[in-house]
This record gives sequence, structure tokens and C-alpha cells, in this order.
Amino acid sequence: MEGLAFYRQDFVRLEREVADVQPAWVHQIRQAAFTQFMESGFPACSDEGWQHTDVTPLAKISFDTANSKVAALTMDDLVEATFAPVGGSQLVFLNGHFSRELSMVRPQPTGVTIGSLAALLEASPEHVERCLARYADYTDQPFVALNTAFMQDGGFAYIPRHTIVEEPLHLVFASTAQDKPFITYPRNLIVLGENSQATVVESYIAIRGGVYFTNAVTEVVLDKDAHVNHCALQHESSEAFHFMNLAVHQARGSRLSSTSISLGAGLARSEVRALLNAEAIECNLSGLYLANGRQHVDLQTMMDHAKPGSTSRQRYKGILDGKASGVFKGRILVRKDAQKTDAAQTNQNLLLSEDAVVHSTPQLEIFADDVKCKHGTAVGHLDSDALFYLRSRGLGEVAARNLMVYGFASEITNRIPVRALQVRVSEFLSRWISGSQPTAEAM
Repeated sequence: MEGLAFYRQDFVRLEREVADVQPAWVHQIRQAAFTQFMESGFPACSDEGWQHTDVTPLAKISFDTANSKVAALTMDDLVEATFAPVGGSQLVFLNGHFSRELSMVRPQPTGVTIGSLAALLEASPEHVERCLARYADYTDQPFVALNTAFMQDGGFAYIPRHTIVEEPLHLVFASTAQDKPFITYPRNLIVLGENSQATVVESYIAIRGGVYFTNAVTEVVLDKDAHVNHCALQHESSEAFHFMNLAVHQARGSRLSSTSISLGAGLARSEVRALLNAEAIECNLSGLYLANGRQHVDLQTMMDHAKPGSTSRQRYKGILDGKASGVFKGRILVRKDAQKTDAAQTNQNLLLSEDAVVHSTPQLEIFADDVKCKHGTAVGHLDSDALFYLRSRGLGEVAARNLMVYGFASEITNRIPVRALQVRVSEFLSRWISGSQPTAEAM
């Protein structure tokens, strides 16, 4: 508890600052989440789901509150850091604070609301009361509890029923170096009404390097027959800590396609929990994580089939080099009443050095008897036979190796829902692959 003292001080300060601008129900949620966090503290390696991820280095740092006054940034700075302009509306948050100057909301169909969560909580909190902090469970996720206690700002989008938003919404969270380590708590809420459609991209980026902690939570709520394409891109500083929790709640006939791309941060962890709480739901999760040096990346998924006749797919791939380490733990839960469930999960990892390591744990928990469920995992080096085949066709060793690695990853990058972003991430992937070293087995 002693190491959590500055969080208590920060919480008291925050509650004092927002006491007159946010409703009582937000205060009650904050207080409950903060009490939960103070009781549980940071997870230990002995805790379920944390056996291979040590957060002790993070827990020892007393992070400052992020400064909203940062050096002037231009749109060119953002374009370079976010790979490509996504198009459509863009909400920019600098060190966790909304930047009106760098943000742009284009004309939207009638009834669509896009903007800063903090502004909405102050002006029209009734619009978010039904969904905010209702699906991201802070009772058993300490970093969700911490985010919920300190949630201030982030992106909000509401798409009313029978509405299609053609252009993507881009939420950009940019961190800039400060004199001391700092922490931000991005909180996003995406709500789609019945039979509506939208594309949402989240980018977490570093404008300049440094030590900081991004603790983000996104809640996606889909009504009947709604459809969302979602992408989360993480390219933080190599000294940063990045924790991301995505909570999904789906109604009958809704469809979610979510792709995560993890490229940066010294320690990164992403958790996805999807509740398929009605019939005829489709939920597709995919992801690619790259790590080298001493980076550590941890990915946890939970697909909860609560009702009959839904389909889920998970496909994640990792590429690790140097002394990097990775964790994948994917869980599929099929409840007793969830007959006719069709669920599949795969995790494949490519190790480019002898020192890289991955811990992969797929899990099935099935309590229904009329289901189709499968999972698979693979960890290995480049296939020497395939490499020999490519070299026999005239490719040099390095070119053949790079082509194999690129092909391995492209299945995931091709799922990025915005073409311009897909192209630029693929270009980054090519540069990253070219900079890594061949394994002894491939030589």
C-alpha cells in the first residue's frame, strides 16, 4: 500500500477538480473503482494471468500527472507518427488531454455524436450514463480499475440506429516527453445503435521518446445488427509502458471485426473481453505483435459465448527477435445454454533469434454439448525447407528470409480496415524485418 500513496493523492486532487463539473454517478463509479484498486494493488506474477508478465518496474515508479501544455505540434508531426492520415474525423489527445486545434470532426449523418468524453460528461452526461464503465469490469482487472478511477477524457462516438458512417473515426493519443515519468488514462466509449455501421481506429503513439505509462480502456457496445470495424495501433516509446483493455458487448446479429497491431513500448499488455450475449453474433479478433531487443508483449483474450448460435474467430501472430519475450493467453468460454456455438482460435509465433521466447496458452472451457470449437498454437523458427526452396529459385538468403517473414505477418496487416493505414503499416513492417538478424537455423 505504501507504493500506492501517490495514486491516493492524485485521486483526491482529481475528485476535487471535477466535483462541480461531473455528475454524482461518475463520482460513485470512480470511488468504487479506486477502492477496488487500492485493495488489490498491482498484480503479482503469482496471480492468474500474470505468471509471465512482471509489472514490478512499473509499480515502483511514481508517475506525474501528464501536462496538458506541451510543445507546439503540427499536423505533419501527427501524420508521421501515426503512419498515415486515416481520413474522416480525427480526435487528437496530447498527453491525455483533448486538442481542439489538431482535431477535426467532419459533417456527420443526422444524430451522430463524436467528440471528447470529458466535454460530454460536463455538458450532457445522460448520453453516456447507460454504457460508460458498465462493460469494462474493474472488479477483477486492476488496470481497468485504475483507469476507471482516473478516467477523464478520451473519444466518444454514438451512431444512431439505421445509420452508416462511411468515413472512419480516428482517435489519436500522442505522448510527448516530459522531465519526469507521467501517466495518462485514455477512456473511449463507442456505441452503435440498431443496424448501424462504423469504422474506428485508435492510435497510441510517441511524438518523442521517454518514460511514461499509457493505461487505456475502450468500451464498444453494439445493438442489434450493428457492425463495427475496429483497429488499435500501438507504437509507443521504447521506454514506455502500454496497457490496453478492450471490452465488447454485443447484441443479437451484431458483428465486430477488431485488429490490433503492437509495434512499440518496452512493456505492452493488451486484454480483450467480448461478451456474445445474444444469438447470431459474429466476433472476429486478429492481431500482430512485433518485439525485439528486450521488449515484452502480453496479449490476453476472453471470448464469452453466453447465448446460442454465435460465431467467433481469433487469429494472432507474433514475430520476436533479440531477447524479446511474448505471452499469448486466449480463452474461449461456451456457457451451458450457448448451443450451436462455432468458435476457433489460433496463435502463431515466429522467433527470429535463439534468445527470443513466447509463452502461448490457448484455453477452451465448454459447458454445452452441441458446438464446434477448436484452437491451435505454434512457436518456431523459419522453415529451413521453405527457405531453401526460395533460394533455389534465385532469391538471396536475406531476401528469401525477409519475404517469408513478411508473408507470415501480412495475413494480419491485410485486415487493417483503412487502406492507407494498411499500406503504411506494411511499409513499416518491411523496414522492421530488414533490420532484424537471421537466425542461426536459417543461415
